[in-house]
Amino acid sequence: MPINKITQFSCTPQQLWEIVGTPDRVDWVPGVTDCEFDGEVRSLTLPGAGSIKEKILAHNNQDMTMQYSCIESPAPLEQHLASIKILATAGGCEMQWQTEVSPAAFEPFIEDSMNGALKQIQTILDGA
Repeated sequence: MPINKITQFSCTPQQLWEIVGTPDRVDWVPGVTDCEFDGEVRSLTLPGAGSIKEKILAHNNQDMTMQYSCIESPAPLEQHLASIKILATAGGCEMQWQTEVSPAAFEPFIEDSMNGALKQIQTILDGA
């Protein structure tokens, strides 16, 4: 079952996209201490949790959309597919973030991670 997060931010779509739409920018992802991006795959280091690799499947600056999949993880994931889309709203912008993961036992962990990332994005925007 997909995990859907729709979050309102009081900034411009471009400001939000600058944070989440830059594949090698991960200061908005709690726990990540290092990221290497080769133009297709980003390798993330999470102390205590290991390393993961995510393949960027689609990235469009004009539409402010990105789709990525975890292709290597210490957790035995069968499938992971995430999509981010930024839309303008009357009060700023909206981030639509959907993640599909299996087995379903990993959904609570993924959802907690997404919630932590959304809080971190707001912290970054508040400090800007």
